[in-house]
Parts: sequence; structure tokens; C-alpha cells
Amino acid sequence: MTGLLSEATRMRDLIADVGKSLFDRGLSPGSTGNISVRLSDGSLLMTPTNASLGALDPARLSHLDAQCNHLSGDKPTKEAFLHSCMYCQRASAGAVVHLHSTHSVALSVLADLDPQDLLPPLTAYYVMRVGRLPLIPYFAPGDLDLALAVEKTAASHHAMLLSNHGPVVAGATLRDAQYATEELEETARLYLLLDGKKIRPLSEKQADALRG
Repeated sequence: MTGLLSEATRMRDLIADVGKSLFDRGLSPGSTGNISVRLSDGSLLMTPTNASLGALDPARLSHLDAQCNHLSGDKPTKEAFLHSCMYCQRASAGAVVHLHSTHSVALSVLADLDPQDLLPPLTAYYVMRVGRLPLIPYFAPGDLDLALAVEKTAASHHAMLLSNHGPVVAGATLRDAQYATEELEETARLYLLLDGKKIRPLSEKQADALRG
């Protein structure tokens, strides 16, 4: 029990630190975005509803059981189901980050992109940290069909983009999820900067070698 409490304390502090970093760099404006971590007992620590990631109180984070029942802390984010759907399909996931970051959202509203893989392999780090990026069709916030679509896609992808909404990314650790989300945002920014220009992405052979 002491070990779990120590783990929870460390993760609470880390969630607050990561949230502030994301907020301070403009990746999570206002009260948008949410973060969760899965503890060793299967329970979840999650950012509360209507909370700014830049001003999280570690002691007030939501604590949920493995079935997403609220145990303690403030009321969890209304997008808790996005996190739950990722965890239920990805046994190795230790954390999930969901943002409304500007360039990723911009990418999610562009027409005529491949919904199975939105971005070309522009950099090696994008390929290693994100891989292929599928697009989830638009559903209204809170729609059960969004949860079902995320759950289905999470079986084969740890990162995805919700149409007209933003990215959802799982990682083995919170830092892994954070860095992958940031890589996605930076690659979306590069893609938009390169719009209309002839590009030279990695070849399929080069990208496949990085995907392992």
C-alpha cells in the first residue's frame, strides 16, 4: 500500500508538471485537453473537468478505478471515456494525452487527406513516435459512437486524430505520450507550412525500417 501511495504521489506531481509545460507552450489553451496515468493497480489518475492544464492541483486530480468509476478527487474530465477506450485496448499503455493543439486540429479539418494515414513521413522522429495517424470521423462531444470509434482504432494505433477536435495519444509512460503528442503537433505544423510546395518525405522503405 505504501508503494502505491508513493507511486500515486509521484504521478500526481508529474501530471501537474506535464500539464503546465503543455499549457505554457500554447499546446493546451484555456481549459482544453486532458491527461491520465494508469497506476500499477489498474486505477487511473486523470485531470478534472473544466481544469486548465496550466494550473493543476496534484491533490485534486480525479482518481478512478479501472472501470472509470470515480473514487476520489474532483469530478473527472467529461472526455474520460477517450482515455478508458485507449486503456482497454492497449495493455501496455501507462498514460494518455488528449489535446486541442492548434496545428493538429487544423489538420483534422482539412479535406481530401487519407483518413487511414493523415500525414506523410516527414521526419524519422515522427515515424518512430507516432507511426501512422488515422482520422476518427466527427461525432458530437459525449456521443457514444465516438467512444466506440476510438476503441476500435486503439486496437491497432496508439495515436489518432479526432475530426474537428484534436489528438489522442497513448504511451508506455506519460513522458512517452507527451513526446509523441508534441511530435504529432510539430509535424502537423510542418505539413501546413509546406502546403503547396513539392516535398520529399521518407520513402516507404525508410519509414518501414523505422517502424520496426
